Amino acid sequence: MRVDDASIAGIGQGLLALVGVGADDQHADADWLAEKIVALRVFPDGDGLMSRALLDVRGQLLAVSQFTLLGDCRKGRRPSFSAAMAPGPAEALFARFVERARHLGAAVQTGQFGATMEVELVNDGPVTLVIDSKRTL
Repeated sequence: MRVDDASIAGIGQGLLALVGVGADDQHADADWLAEKIVALRVFPDGDGLMSRALLDVRGQLLAVSQFTLLGDCRKGRRPSFSAAMAPGPAEALFARFVERARHLGAAVQTGQFGATMEVELVNDGPVTLVIDSKRTL
């Protein structure tokens, strides 16, 4: 990951989490999301089945704050970001997510909150997942 032509973060095997913080998100949402991500069984076992978690494979987590994930494009031609939390509280909630993931044992790298970041991804398999703390059931 790069900001202003400087490399600021990078991981090996692991997960890239683009994290959007909604206006109504709470500490419980950040905690739930961190717990879900580090325990999600998406890495292959010896038989090629997705049955191992980030912690099982000693993988790393690259967490990128991404308010634009909350862009609503249903009306008009310009996305609305009104569902995103204001930057100050969003940064604190994102930091809580990162702290919780680290507390659970994940090796976490982050981008720079609020910066324009260039993120490169080598997608090892055709898996992209949407995890929303508001849609737990």
